[in-house]
Amino acid sequence: MAEEEKKHEIKPEHKPASAPVPEVKTAPKAVEATAPLRPEFKPRKMKWGVAHIYASYNNTIIHVTDLTGAETLAICTGGSQVKADRLGSSPNAAMQAAKKVAEELLNKGINGVHIRVRAPGGIKYKNPGPGAQPSIRALARAGLKIGFIEDVTPVPHDGCRRKGGKRGRRM
Repeated sequence: MAEEEKKHEIKPEHKPASAPVPEVKTAPKAVEATAPLRPEFKPRKMKWGVAHIYASYNNTIIHVTDLTGAETLAICTGGSQVKADRLGSSPNAAMQAAKKVAEELLNKGINGVHIRVRAPGGIKYKNPGPGAQPSIRALARAGLKIGFIEDVTPVPHDGCRRKGGKRGRRM
């Protein structure tokens, strides 16, 4: 009986003989460069800040804080970058202010920002000034990673009456 059991026993390493599988020839691999294409690139851990951009028709203020908003990391205004007061809200002044802020952030180790854009809002105008978009673009060009962009303009819930009187502003 022991011999009969051995005959019917299937061994796991035993495989039936089959035809040999032909080898598939692939294209030769491209020769890899000896030096990496970007030697300065290293995977880095993201450190985030929050860029509060207040863009009115008179000035653009860029204020960067940590994620909690408790500590100021960098602050600059468009009016501090130009000589004439009337140019404080210009796109050029906003770009210069954003470059200065981005340089300070990169020196402090911050490499990503979430952006909160604010217009004067309330009973005044609700559209951001001309410096909002150029400042966002300048932050991105300076090497900062942009997280999310959020509009935080205050909206009135029927509070104060607008100035101008019963018949509005007369010219």
